[in-house]
Amino acid sequence: MFKEPEFWVAVAFFIFVGIVVYAGGARALFEGIDQRGKRIQAELDEARRLREEAAQVLADYRRRREEAEREAEAIVASAREEAQRSAEEAHQRMADFVTRRTAAAEAKIAQAETQAAAQVRAAAADAAIRVSEAMLRERLTGDAAQNLLNRSLDEVRTKLHS
Repeated sequence: MFKEPEFWVAVAFFIFVGIVVYAGGARALFEGIDQRGKRIQAELDEARRLREEAAQVLADYRRRREEAEREAEAIVASAREEAQRSAEEAHQRMADFVTRRTAAAEAKIAQAETQAAAQVRAAAADAAIRVSEAMLRERLTGDAAQNLLNRSLDEVRTKLHS
């Protein structure tokens, strides 16, 4: 056993560890490990704080996105309502325009019919007066007949033209 190199390596290792422990190396090692543990704990705490902060930011962005989506939906709904209202107003204006134009056309037609009827009556009255005048001249003679004829024609003219 004393001739084995592994045995002497083990003895040398235990002697080295003993010297390190005696010289305070273990305390330095444990302090280094404690410092590293504290540093890792601080990093973990910082990571946890950053994670919580990121979760809050994410929740805030989600809330803002939902608000923006609701606002966009409200804007779209408002635009649709406005477009519908505008279309209804345009349709109503068009119907009113057509109604007014139809009424104006009907009024013009009625006026033209009235004028045409008046012109036909006037033409008929003039023709009747000429025919009556011609017939009375043939049958009546003298001054009395001429006066009667003029007076009758004036009376017929006034009645037919009014």
